[in-house]
Amino acid sequence: MNILFDSANGADMLIYLAYEEEPFPLRLGEAHKQSGSVTWLYARSEEESDVLAVGMGKRKALTLEKIRRAAGSAARLALREGLNFASFVRRTAESDISAADELQAWIEGWLLGLYRFQTYRGVTKIDNSVDLLLQTADWPELTKLELEVVLSTGRIRAEGAVVARDLVNEVPGTLNPDRFAEWMVEYFERDNAAVKVHVYRGQELVDLQMNGLLAVGAGSKHSPALVEIRYESNPELPMLALVGKGVTFDLGGMNVKTASDISDARMDMGGAAAVIGALDILVRNQAHVNVTALIPVVDNVPDAEAMLPSSVIRYPNGLTVQVANTDGEGRLIIADVLIHAANIGATKVIDIATLTGNVGAALGLGIAGIWGDGEMTQNLVEIGERNGERLWPMPLMDEYEVDLRSNYADLRNVSTSPFAGAITAALFIRRFVAESLSWVHIDMAGTVQYKQDVGYSEAGATGYGARLLADYVMKQAQQ
Repeated sequence: MNILFDSANGADMLIYLAYEEEPFPLRLGEAHKQSGSVTWLYARSEEESDVLAVGMGKRKALTLEKIRRAAGSAARLALREGLNFASFVRRTAESDISAADELQAWIEGWLLGLYRFQTYRGVTKIDNSVDLLLQTADWPELTKLELEVVLSTGRIRAEGAVVARDLVNEVPGTLNPDRFAEWMVEYFERDNAAVKVHVYRGQELVDLQMNGLLAVGAGSKHSPALVEIRYESNPELPMLALVGKGVTFDLGGMNVKTASDISDARMDMGGAAAVIGALDILVRNQAHVNVTALIPVVDNVPDAEAMLPSSVIRYPNGLTVQVANTDGEGRLIIADVLIHAANIGATKVIDIATLTGNVGAALGLGIAGIWGDGEMTQNLVEIGERNGERLWPMPLMDEYEVDLRSNYADLRNVSTSPFAGAITAALFIRRFVAESLSWVHIDMAGTVQYKQDVGYSEAGATGYGARLLADYVMKQAQQ
């Protein structure tokens, strides 16, 4: 998985981008230049290299995300062919995209495209990788130092997303609440005095009145925990809190899920993985920020001790919640952590969670929903359009709060209506946001995974959110 400049190694394949209505070095029909098209032009002799033409559409419609997807598709095809060296041949042309941004996007897409989760594969494991060869002459706008910086930046960003992918793909026998909390301590306390990790368990959770987290985890043999990771490389800045839902396996509690295959229940910690991936990018970039990751980790499984439907949870902000459905557990633990975020002095908070299937029904699998503060939402949407982790602003419909009324508590955790489930979940969470906080909620249930290879994502976890959150934190620190 090396990326080499001006290497003496010969390339097994040459990769060219093909744009509509523009000449191509070899004979290629216009249909093969459409965005998303890939065409092999095989060598006629051993002295030649195979050529892969990646269709990009019209150059005026070029985006960084199209470049990432092109790189990811090329990387996967090279891997499938069992090749060792692939050379990306850049043909310069006038563009609104800078050379540095273009190269970084290609590197991110290439590395993410090569990703495979193979921890549990045996005879089907793919052992080879493909080195990417680049020529400095193809990038005359960039000095050697600038090329090295772009390469390092692209690699760090891709590897942060890979950390998130690995966590989401992991199986519950390995990644349970106990091990997940231990892993975070081990991972972030390596050689960085600016990172401080504390795990709240047992009596500490009781003392903090983390009653939602304790109730959700009551049915599991693994104790729930709240992991607080502070990265205060610039403590003069206002604290930004990143809250990531970390349900390592969601069987639904006593409202047990009944689908024939619920393997995806292990992916209900995608929000936690996004926060961890973002923090990994920030720490490795030595970003000057003040950010605190708050990750509640828990299993939601049935047992004699499990929380029962109709139970009431009392929160330290005075609200009581009727648990109408134990499969609406994510919002119960996020409520705890939002109260904690205000108590430790955060001024802004982003919560990100695989919260509702309803958001996927509304928006599909390529874009997440976002609710909350207008300015924060606008900034995150703009960042997502640039880095490919897209967001769509969703409304907080105050009149829908009537569907969260309880007959015997202050509110219920799920709506009485079969409609607008993602919106009513956001309305529920809003009730636990202190007035001192600027807040947004991201529901990434639809974007946490793909069922088949798409662009630079293989089937399985996408790593969604890691680059999005990291970019937002760094942008805020620069303002």
